[in-house]
Amino acid sequence: MNEILDGVRIALCLGFLIYASWSDYKTREVSNWVWVILAPSAFALTSIQLFMFAPESLFIFALSFGVTSALSLALFYGGAFGGADAKALMCLSLAIPFYPASFSQPYSRFVSPLFPITVFSNAVLMAALSVFYAVLRNYVWKYKTGNRLFEGFEKESGWRKLVVFISGYKVGITELKKKEHLYPLEDFSENERKLLVVPKDEVRSEVVERIQKAKREGKLQNGVWATPGLPLLIFVTVGLIVALIYGDIVWAIIRSTLGYS
Repeated sequence: MNEILDGVRIALCLGFLIYASWSDYKTREVSNWVWVILAPSAFALTSIQLFMFAPESLFIFALSFGVTSALSLALFYGGAFGGADAKALMCLSLAIPFYPASFSQPYSRFVSPLFPITVFSNAVLMAALSVFYAVLRNYVWKYKTGNRLFEGFEKESGWRKLVVFISGYKVGITELKKKEHLYPLEDFSENERKLLVVPKDEVRSEVVERIQKAKREGKLQNGVWATPGLPLLIFVTVGLIVALIYGDIVWAIIRSTLGYS
């Protein structure tokens, strides 16, 4: 029965996360009903299982939820997370607060005692790999157009150019306006073109309007810098699967770097 409940909790969490990932990819939005259903269901299943089979683990359950919630809310209010991302991690801490006891040891032989932290670190690492896509796309754009990537930004510092280069790429203005998940990484202010290191969703429409105006006035020729709003829930879902099978990728890398087997 204990093994069955482990499987049910994992299947429940994965099912909802896969649906949320699909919705995040298609619309960059996830209905609150996903979390309204998942959270109490996960809490009930985990609580019942722990009361029946491992009451000594209730403290870890509470600790996992508390730490994960604090981290999620801090990232959300700090602007690094969307609301759905924060809710997904909190629901995960209710469904799988620690690595399932009935599962065999993961390949890397390590997961955090607070399992959602391992999932989060896996997700962040895999999301960071999108840097390679941005860099490749920028080199292809430069090769095909023959234009300089930062033409018109001669006054900008090198570090700002580097951040934009690894996090965004050039797109046409029509594409920028049409695809709401694209956020401009540049702006026009008093006839001055400048790079934006941290784009803000609440001012996106205003920035796009200024860019369109600059285009109409002939001040802009070769596309604009933009960054896609990453569907982080996809990486959280994959991070969960990897954590269950392999364990903590980040810790495995650290141990390998330090020479531990």
